[in-house]
Amino acid sequence: MSMQKRLPVTVITGFLGSGKTTVLRHLLKSSGQRLAVMVNEFGSVGLDGDLIRSCGFCPDDELDGRLVELNNGCLCCTVQDDFLPTMEQLLERSDRLDGIVVETSGLALPEPLLDALSWPEIRRRVHVNGVVTLVDGEALSQGSPVSDPQALEEQRRNDPSLDHLTAVEDLFRDQLQAADLVLISRADLLSESAIDAVATSLKAQIREGTALLPIAAGSVDADVVLGLDHPSPEGSEQDHDHVQHHGHDHSQDHDHHHDHTHVDIASGVVQLEGLFDRTELELQLPQLIQRLQVVRLKGRVWLPDKSLPLQIQMVGPRLNSWFESAPNSAWRPSQAQGLDLVVLSFQPDAAEQLEQSLSPLMQAVRC
Repeated sequence: MSMQKRLPVTVITGFLGSGKTTVLRHLLKSSGQRLAVMVNEFGSVGLDGDLIRSCGFCPDDELDGRLVELNNGCLCCTVQDDFLPTMEQLLERSDRLDGIVVETSGLALPEPLLDALSWPEIRRRVHVNGVVTLVDGEALSQGSPVSDPQALEEQRRNDPSLDHLTAVEDLFRDQLQAADLVLISRADLLSESAIDAVATSLKAQIREGTALLPIAAGSVDADVVLGLDHPSPEGSEQDHDHVQHHGHDHSQDHDHHHDHTHVDIASGVVQLEGLFDRTELELQLPQLIQRLQVVRLKGRVWLPDKSLPLQIQMVGPRLNSWFESAPNSAWRPSQAQGLDLVVLSFQPDAAEQLEQSLSPLMQAVRC
């Protein structure tokens, strides 16, 4: 019996003014996905919603069902009253969606939202597609995590539901610790040495395996943030493409600040036929992902005595897995045991190295 497809939920967080809405508009226009959006930016009531609504990400007659504005206060403090009912409402039309994006208030603590996504009425229908934290590179280069402390404090004072009075530095640390991917905005305004200094500072505050990507004008590849479609079986095996992405490449000489925000991210496919142990695979993958600088990984594993393949989704250090049917067009191992993975990485040969590392973990299938 086929199981219901789980919708990916992407959480975009960061302080007021860090560039969340600019990134979200770009993703909505460029991804080609049918996305629903939950916007919570208390203190700028209606502004972010208007910016999203005007970007034309969906037909006008679908806006009411795909854009939800929550202005009752910081979302992490109104989980029970706002977040969960809204999520259930969006999931009622899950068959017409490819994913859900949540843009949090600048004051939000990500963990309460992640906890809510694991509640019984929600968790069987979604998976956490990643927590993306926006940081203001220009402000950080000047010694502050927020570009306008006065505006942030005003937002705090105007929120009657706020039940945490977290110091700015502690809130920033929590947003970084929850992140699976960190985007450094306004990188085009910084020199290469300034970007390096900001990145070095951030690396000391994030989890191992979390990618740091400098971006300009909110432009970031949708595959990196929202996930990627698995290539079709035809021509997919060992097929490697390069995605033009906005990031930082230390190997190039840059004459202009804007050049500091371009780098290629390589995509590749690993297909192996053999018997894998789920526990061992899920133990090894996070270590391999960190070593090979993999930003995202998606795929399926066919296990013995399981009627459905195991879905694997990774972004940075976050790994999700569950059993779900594969589309008819999906590649399948000939003996119903094996794996099919697609990866995005800073290393152009990451797929080959991942295959070499995974091969010793499997037992060959005998016909």
